[in-house]
Amino acid sequence: MSSVDFICKTLDDTKELAYKFAKLIEKDGCFINLYGEIGAGKTAFVKLVAQAIGVTEKVTSPSFVILNEYHSANIPVYHFDLYRLENEGVKTIIDELREYSESRQISFVEWAEFSQDEIPFNHIKINVTYDDDDSRKYSFVGVGEDCEKIVEGLKQ
Repeated sequence: MSSVDFICKTLDDTKELAYKFAKLIEKDGCFINLYGEIGAGKTAFVKLVAQAIGVTEKVTSPSFVILNEYHSANIPVYHFDLYRLENEGVKTIIDELREYSESRQISFVEWAEFSQDEIPFNHIKINVTYDDDDSRKYSFVGVGEDCEKIVEGLKQ
């Protein structure tokens, strides 16, 4: 497994990180699990990545609808939120989540901790935490060869 951490002190720092990440995933896609408390910045990061790859629709949190789809960029973007499903509800959509890990697409899953580690093998884990000074720490872990290469690309 490959991992790397970034501290973002400003929104511009976060935007720079999101754009760098977007460049690494926009060609072939990726399945991304996002972890972090409410307000940590998971949806904000997704919005910035989507903007970087050319999504023109308004990117919003899928908290109440479970899934938002965006098809205006050169690669489809799927944005899940498992918070309202919690553990039992997630079991009902695990097969569907696996389908969103295949082929050329970008899938973000917020509140991936509710997936009980049943998320597809090849994926990137992003844990977002924040400090009292409003800075954000983004910890990336690549699981699987392709995803490890993406995380390694963030280090350059």
